[in-house]
Amino acid sequence: MSRTPRPPLLSTRTALVLLLGLACGAVAGALTYIAGNNVAASVLAGLTASGVAVAFFHAHVGDDLPEGRDDA
Repeated sequence: MSRTPRPPLLSTRTALVLLLGLACGAVAGALTYIAGNNVAASVLAGLTASGVAVAFFHAHVGDDLPEGRDDA
């Protein structure tokens, strides 16, 4: 019984954009919490920063190369 490989759930570009957005949101939330010890404000700041960062990186990170191409 041969199994055909399934395509990945997320592309490399999508995973990178989401990871960078998550990292920016975590840093913004942590800095906001350190500045004022307010959990609600730090969560809102982190979520806002994540959304803005995902939009920013979506616009600035290049597209994936088509299958079989290796020129950067």
